[in-house]
Parts: sequence; C-alpha cells; structure tokens
Amino acid sequence: MQRYREVHDLLHTLLHMPTNMLGEVVVKWFEAAQTGLPMCMLGAALGPLRLSPRRLQPLVSTLVPWALRSGCNARCVLSVYYEQRWGQNLEELREELGIEPPPALRHRRGDPLQH
Repeated sequence: MQRYREVHDLLHTLLHMPTNMLGEVVVKWFEAAQTGLPMCMLGAALGPLRLSPRRLQPLVSTLVPWALRSGCNARCVLSVYYEQRWGQNLEELREELGIEPPPALRHRRGDPLQH
C-alpha cells in the first residue's frame, strides 16, 4: 500500500494524464487493472459520476479502453524503481513497461483534458 501511494503521482506523468478529475479517473482505471485494489476499482467506477457529459465522451470512448489495455498488458508499475530512472526518457520507459502511448487528445482551452 505504501508503494502504491509513492507511485500514484508518478503515474500521472508516466500515463501523461493531468491531475484534474478526468485524469484522476483514468489513472484509477489503470491502477484498478494493475492492482485489483478495491479503492482503485471504486474510484474508477464512481469518479465518472462527477464528470460532465463533455468529459465523459472521451473517457468512455478512448481513455478507459486505453487505460485498461495498458494496465492489463504492462509490467507491474509498483515494482519499478523510478527513483533510479529520473534521467530516462518517458517514451522509452513506457515501451519498456509495455504501456501503450497515451491517446493523442487536444490540449486547448475547454478541452476535456484541461484542468
């Protein structure tokens, strides 16, 4: 549980997800697939209730399927010593771990991924 807490914020960077509600829900889906922890599953299932319909569309159509595929196919992200990899390129680390590249979504004002 401690390592889960230590790694959670790094997952936002590794998964290229913002720290807003939408990004948090996506990270929870990934964590749920990776760990099976009840708190991750609950966050993934209940978090979308706080999202607007505009943010639900990309979540359901693109982000959740990507997070589940990546979470199921990737190496266990809790066992990686990120502390020894600060200089490593993120794309290289994602490839090494078996995480698909994050979906290419717009990053404009009003975009679902913006804070």
